[in-house]
Amino acid sequence: MDVRRATSVRELLDAQHLYDGPAREEWAERFLAAPGHLMLIAYVDGFPAGMVSGVEMLHPDKGVEMCLYELSVDEAHRRRGVGRALTEALAAEARRRGCYDMWVGVDTDNDPALATYRSTGAADDGEFAMLTWEFHPEA
Repeated sequence: MDVRRATSVRELLDAQHLYDGPAREEWAERFLAAPGHLMLIAYVDGFPAGMVSGVEMLHPDKGVEMCLYELSVDEAHRRRGVGRALTEALAAEARRRGCYDMWVGVDTDNDPALATYRSTGAADDGEFAMLTWEFHPEA
């Protein structure tokens, strides 16, 4: 397995089977241009078998932290350490960038995700509620 940072639109588009929906070239370009946004892709025999995206966030009184935005592993490559390797690679990148922590929001009934994150050293902070504002910009 080879985990590396995506640096081209082509890499992002080639990994779209790992996303919730189809990728758009203009959004991929914008993602790559956005400071603090990164995607790491795990390749198995040249195939994008998994991805993790992170967003570096900065606050005046807290410093820099990393949000693990999304982790996805191709179904045929699950339970082989791909998710763990990606999570560990993002944590290493967060440390390299001087982040004081890394966090992820996860559904409490998502046992595979919870097991992956805990296996890499994440600890449960307790109850968590996520509230969402939905906006519907022109697609």
